[in-house]
Amino acid sequence: MDTAMAALIGLALSATCGFRVFVPLLAVCIATRAEKTEGETYVQLAENFSWLQSDPAFVVFLVAAIFEIAGYYLPIIDNFLDTLATPAAVVAGTLITAAFLVDMEPWLQWVLGVVAGGGAAGAVQATTVVARAASTVTTGGLGNPVVATVETGYSFLGSLLAVVIAPLALAVSLLLVFTGVFIWICRRRRAAMEALR
Repeated sequence: MDTAMAALIGLALSATCGFRVFVPLLAVCIATRAEKTEGETYVQLAENFSWLQSDPAFVVFLVAAIFEIAGYYLPIIDNFLDTLATPAAVVAGTLITAAFLVDMEPWLQWVLGVVAGGGAAGAVQATTVVARAASTVTTGGLGNPVVATVETGYSFLGSLLAVVIAPLALAVSLLLVFTGVFIWICRRRRAAMEALR
């Protein structure tokens, strides 16, 4: 049961990498450093990922998260960050999922990390790219700060829920992805219907 719960936590955190790349990595670092009870931390990492809880990792993730969040509020920079964030989210999602797969062969850790974690992060990131592009087209970029605020909020909320209640966080992340895809399909359909008129 512990292995399954750790995998769920890793997968849920990986999905939130699609909203912001460094917030979930910062959450992993904080959760592995915080003690739940005497000598027991909130989350356990695979042995070759202990560097994620180090002081340098904490500083790097904190600074990177601040710059990433601030960057999404700057016009033009936000769309440029989406270009960089897509592959970075997949890499971060892969890393986080692999880090939570304890007691596994390293090759299986990485395969599952790429498929599950990288896939979840990539799916969520694709949704945010579509949302930002739709906002840029429909509002001329004036709505992008609202989109950035919502994405950042989801990243913090998803990271918190992933550590505290992993299955709920995963369900919320998947619901957001499917909602985003549904909205995108509805808009495409409406645009196609208007074009036919």
